[in-house]
Amino acid sequence: MAKARALDKRRKSIRNIRKITRTMELIATARYRKSMDRALAANDFTNRMTQVVTELSGSTAEVEHPLLEVREFPRKCVLLVLTANRGLCGGYNASVIREAVHAYRELQAIPERERQADKAGPAEPVDIRLEVAGKRGIGAMRYRGIEMAETYLQFNDRPEYDEVDSIASRYLDGYLSGAIDRVDVVYTRFHNVGRQEAVTETLLPLAGLGSESPSDRAGGEKGEAGADGGATTRGASASEESIYEYVPSAESILDEIVPMSFRVKLFKCFLDAAVSEQVARMIAMKSATENADDMIKRLTMTYNRARQSSITNEIMEVIGGSEALSK
Repeated sequence: MAKARALDKRRKSIRNIRKITRTMELIATARYRKSMDRALAANDFTNRMTQVVTELSGSTAEVEHPLLEVREFPRKCVLLVLTANRGLCGGYNASVIREAVHAYRELQAIPERERQADKAGPAEPVDIRLEVAGKRGIGAMRYRGIEMAETYLQFNDRPEYDEVDSIASRYLDGYLSGAIDRVDVVYTRFHNVGRQEAVTETLLPLAGLGSESPSDRAGGEKGEAGADGGATTRGASASEESIYEYVPSAESILDEIVPMSFRVKLFKCFLDAAVSEQVARMIAMKSATENADDMIKRLTMTYNRARQSSITNEIMEVIGGSEALSK
């Protein structure tokens, strides 16, 4: 039986840890509610903008915009990965990193799939620009020996639109100039408190924004598009007539709405990642607190038994000494 003093010391240590995990749980809960409010505020606007652009890109109206152009053979790809700066959030970072590595390998395999489809010679390799937000993702990519072109540490639980907008502007300029053929984002999509999932979503070209399958992967089934440039569009059928009238002109309206759609969609990815991180941390800390409670209960029972055993031994020693003196 362990000594009562050692058990008591261990119990005090676990109680101190429980105070920390409980505090972190409360902080994560408060941050989650604030992040959730921001995400919900942007959700309806983002979804409607995405729907409009998807319907425009799939309609029969003579609508053309460079950001809606699907490039048949993407060779200059950007992969943006959104992770957290801190740990203690369960499997949040691990799932995003696992999805990011898979998406990176899928982009690397585009030339091979093209070669198999065309039965031609070796295709030109894909130039992948990997950008990672969050210390955990940066450390994971360095450990795997994957080179990163850009890293970001300024995004926490409250990403600012201006900071995301500067990244979006760079992507838009690169796509319009031909320096970028495709932009994929790996992040944790938030559905509700009980469900968040790591996904890879193609944001450029914008024709791929209509697809919301949780299993969006670069070059996957839905992105076989990986080999031909973008994800499948679920918008208006090509045989349907356009439901929009453009006043004063389609070009002037599209020049405003199409880039804005990309900007708000990218910002929504950052908001979803922030909400999912806080939910994951809240759940992880709640579980840690409950486990600490269970350990304290078990240690208390063991401590009481050890203390009772110690007292019993002392009583037996006193009785034995008394009997020895009485003889």
